[in-house]
Amino acid sequence: MIALGHPAAALVLGAAFVFSSGWSVPAARAEPVDVELIIAADVSLSMSYDELRIQRDGYVAALTHDSVINAIKDGMHGRIAIAIFEWAGEGSQFLVVPWTIIESRADAQQVVQQMARTPPRSARRTSISGAIAFAGDLFAESHFTGMRRVLDVSGDGPNNSGPPVVPIRDALVAQGVTINGLPLMTNMGPAGRFDIDDLDDYYANCVIGGPGAFSIPVTDWADFPEAVRRKIVLELAGPWSPTWRRYAEREVKALTVSMAGEYDCMIGERRWGGGLVP
Repeated sequence: MIALGHPAAALVLGAAFVFSSGWSVPAARAEPVDVELIIAADVSLSMSYDELRIQRDGYVAALTHDSVINAIKDGMHGRIAIAIFEWAGEGSQFLVVPWTIIESRADAQQVVQQMARTPPRSARRTSISGAIAFAGDLFAESHFTGMRRVLDVSGDGPNNSGPPVVPIRDALVAQGVTINGLPLMTNMGPAGRFDIDDLDDYYANCVIGGPGAFSIPVTDWADFPEAVRRKIVLELAGPWSPTWRRYAEREVKALTVSMAGEYDCMIGERRWGGGLVP
């Protein structure tokens, strides 16, 4: 199931964006691409080693899959720029692949090889806000002109470290970035009072945003590789394309999510603090 963005979090398709203060955007970028895509993968300690390997292997397999390569070639420019990092608590972001062009299978293979050189590492806490802020810096440092800019966030729990996630998300969405989610509802790692049962609703209300924003919940790790492939294809194609309709139209089911202010987007902080938020 693909969860569409909350109307308060996702801006209307085709809306014009006014760049607000925050992350600066270079006045000119040298190389045009169809999409500037950042993949941000959770490596917090709540993820088991097996989960970390499955997650990393899933992204490796997706980036070299025929459907993803074809989606790249089908773009107006036939090329994308991609950056990949792994994240945990506030200040724990590990850049695995800096901004790199993919316009062929050989390029994708080079990205995969670069990922293989850096084994996944874990760190404490879960800071989705820190991951989004780090992605904002990466977009600001990009030397590409993307027709669209997309941040792909996967994670297995709510924000419990760093600033609240909603203002950080809104700041990046205001700069024209779409944030999509891959909530991992698998619970292979150590479970506890910091987990929430409705992580898909949390992502729909508190994490995703921007034009065409969506999330794909993963409830079984066996489904992860296919979910990642489908998600990246949709992100590359965009919500106005025939590919989007072909992949998603029969599966899209908009969640009946809480209205803004009704869903507790501070639930992670409250659980970490025993009900008290500093």
